[in-house]
Amino acid sequence: MKIAILIPCYNESKTIAKVVQDYHAALPEADIYVYDNNSKDHTDEIAREAGAIVCYEYRQGKGNVIRTMFREIEADCYLMIDGDDTYPAENAREMVDLVLDKHVDMVVGDRLSATYFTENKRPFHNLGNRTVKGLVNTIFKGNISDIMTGYRAFSYQFVKSFPVISKGFEIETEMTIHALDKNLSLQSVQVEYRDRPADSPSKLNTYSDGFKVLRTIVRLYKEYRPLSFFGILALLLAFVGCILFIPVFSEYIRTGLVPRFPTLIVSGVAVTMGVLLWICGLILDTVAKKHRQLFEINLNLLNLMHNRQDTTK
Repeated sequence: MKIAILIPCYNESKTIAKVVQDYHAALPEADIYVYDNNSKDHTDEIAREAGAIVCYEYRQGKGNVIRTMFREIEADCYLMIDGDDTYPAENAREMVDLVLDKHVDMVVGDRLSATYFTENKRPFHNLGNRTVKGLVNTIFKGNISDIMTGYRAFSYQFVKSFPVISKGFEIETEMTIHALDKNLSLQSVQVEYRDRPADSPSKLNTYSDGFKVLRTIVRLYKEYRPLSFFGILALLLAFVGCILFIPVFSEYIRTGLVPRFPTLIVSGVAVTMGVLLWICGLILDTVAKKHRQLFEINLNLLNLMHNRQDTTK
């Protein structure tokens, strides 16, 4: 069984050597890939000296790096970590074994149930993690304890069937929602978290990247749960239309006159738009269900091809 450790990196010269050495000690049989994303501090040279296989992705953004990693690397199990030395290697073997022995599609390294809130010194990051966790679990009927962790293990079928759309740090949210929507096997492992070294600043922008994550949740809600998404909008418009219509109708019952035609027209338009949105939701919900069916068929074909490759080795 081939194990690949994936480390996307951008200016992590202070910590990358220790990360490579720690994970080599934890999983000596694994190949460690460092994908450098336009670093200016010789991260690639330090990683190569530490024993990693160094590759490059010149399109900026963590999502772009992971897209290239997933496309280029062939393995039976993939362990993804950050290059900032915030995730100790003690749980690496457990996470990999869950993929290889228990056939889990994605193992999530759960920071939030361990030391994250005491180690992390950025309070808005704590609030953002709680908010994203609550939204995703509520909308997609999940029970994932850490949505935005960068410490994950994947099966071959997850990596080769996951359509990477996001370009930046919202990629972790996209992975989680994809797994929930496609009913893939998920499991969490509680991991210790330590904050970044003082001389190794975070690349994550609290506000702009946080907004991108929320926008990704809304986009995927619309794409994966269209009936619910458009149904809520339809109900809001129908409610507004009814609120506007009630006083007009009451006055008509009382006097037989309709003096407020603009209000009547607006209420009619609101209800009509609500009905149209509900119909759109029904149509798109059928399309989404067909996509899930095709995904299952393609997953079976992917596994068949992978098994054939294993038997010919």
